[in-house]
Amino acid sequence: MNVLVLGAGIIGASTAWHLLERGHDVTVVDRQDAAARETSFANAAQISVSYCEPWANRQAPAKLLKWLLRKDAPLLFRPQWDWQQWRWGLQFLAQCNDAAFERNVGQLVALGRYSHAALKDLVRATGIEYQRLQRGIAHFYTDDNAFAEADEAARLMQSFGVARRVVGRDELLAIEPAFGAFAGRIVGGTFTVSDESGDARVFTEQLAARCEARGARFLFGHDITRLEQAGGAIEAVRVRDRGTGITRRLQADAVVVACGSYSAPLLRSVGVDLPIYPGKGYSATFRILDAKRAPTVSLLDDSVKCAVSRLGDELRVAGTIEVGGWDTRLDTPVAQARCEMLARRIEEVFPGACDTRSEAGGGNPRYWAGLRPATPTNIPFIGRTRVGRLWVNAGHGTLGWTHGAGSGKAMAALIDGERPDLAFGFLGFDAPRAELRPRAA
Repeated sequence: MNVLVLGAGIIGASTAWHLLERGHDVTVVDRQDAAARETSFANAAQISVSYCEPWANRQAPAKLLKWLLRKDAPLLFRPQWDWQQWRWGLQFLAQCNDAAFERNVGQLVALGRYSHAALKDLVRATGIEYQRLQRGIAHFYTDDNAFAEADEAARLMQSFGVARRVVGRDELLAIEPAFGAFAGRIVGGTFTVSDESGDARVFTEQLAARCEARGARFLFGHDITRLEQAGGAIEAVRVRDRGTGITRRLQADAVVVACGSYSAPLLRSVGVDLPIYPGKGYSATFRILDAKRAPTVSLLDDSVKCAVSRLGDELRVAGTIEVGGWDTRLDTPVAQARCEMLARRIEEVFPGACDTRSEAGGGNPRYWAGLRPATPTNIPFIGRTRVGRLWVNAGHGTLGWTHGAGSGKAMAALIDGERPDLAFGFLGFDAPRAELRPRAA
């Protein structure tokens, strides 16, 4: 079968790899000049199966109102004259209850565990190196009330088969000694030893190179201008070379849309309307000055809702979500405030570990913003659309790296007529084989 994959991020590259594994001919199209140049470029670096939690929960509406005027709020809703944003927001609010939260967690964890196993298999098969650290993920708290809820969160994850456990401050300091200077403010945390971290961009670049070596064709620097539809099916995809302006018409037996946030408007052009909306996420990458003061365990900071991961001689801190349209600029007042918060927090928690100075102050921080393709449930759309030959693999929000390998593997299986055996609702297929409920204690 000839398959056209639109998008060369972690989702598109993983889809291409698993299609090749099954013997298909694959062409990948991306508007950038290389793989992983958009949402997969500088994320939090975590494979966080134990923290596959939706943004929508019972506390979210009150927090959103409280944070509405805070430029550096963890989750900032910036109203736009965009009815798609308001529709998405109303659907998000409908998920802000305990029943929906538990239901959504079940699917996210199921996909996360499936994907983590797929990632391990892929790494064994390819030998890809990407600053991988298999030291778990620790979630630390500085507020007693927030920490009091950690036990409930851990029990929920345990009910779905994830070994996330509550730890006291002393054990947390033993897990990550770099907390030493900040220890007095920590009240406790949770820890999952099976989670890990690594550079998603490096992984995706190397995976794309291996796909190309196996015969996949990559059309970088090509805009997708049109999906041509005839007789209820996709007939061709029009693309335009950014360098020459030449337009090409690509035909395939199957077309997979894996364009992140941009999947939604592309799909709507042929009548497929999925609630995927961009959430602008930020990251900062700092050069490590003192290795002993920098953490090696990947971390989640509950106070400011950011993640911290060690990538060789650098430290990546990423977090905050801004639901406010398609702007990825870093020079706006809101963007600057959010970037400054990331630098300030690293200096506060790990003083002297990194060079957090601004460029004006002689430092060399690398700030980045990308659009997370968010759904109201945080559950991605993986499967077939009602348009013939048109498939989708998008809507992974902040979990694209965690769910990437498994989403690609599942997509390839579905195209071959096989339904992966996991408790996940694949688009256009029957209900999951396993019920989406916690396991019996």
